[in-house]
Amino acid sequence: MAAPTAGKRDRLWVILKRGGYTMTYSVGPKGQVVIAKEIRERLGIGPGWRVVQRLVGDHVELHFLPPPHKASLKGLLRDRIRAHVSEEAWPEARERAWRASWDEA
Repeated sequence: MAAPTAGKRDRLWVILKRGGYTMTYSVGPKGQVVIAKEIRERLGIGPGWRVVQRLVGDHVELHFLPPPHKASLKGLLRDRIRAHVSEEAWPEARERAWRASWDEA
């Protein structure tokens, strides 16, 4: 690929002048690029995240996708449970809850 033309260098200068968080890094021998720690922290990016790369004109957009969580949700609502219902009484309890929700509306 050819080196940047003067026009592309001028465009980079405009980006730098607009402000924001801008750093320059070199592309490694395997084509790898470093995402600055400050950017990773601000976006919450961590190990295991996936990145979608999209070529847009003369630049690349990166979109980060978090990995699926591995934490169990079991017990998450335990502090919110007010009553324990037996398996046999469950249909009646559900019906009462639905009726109560309609009465509130």
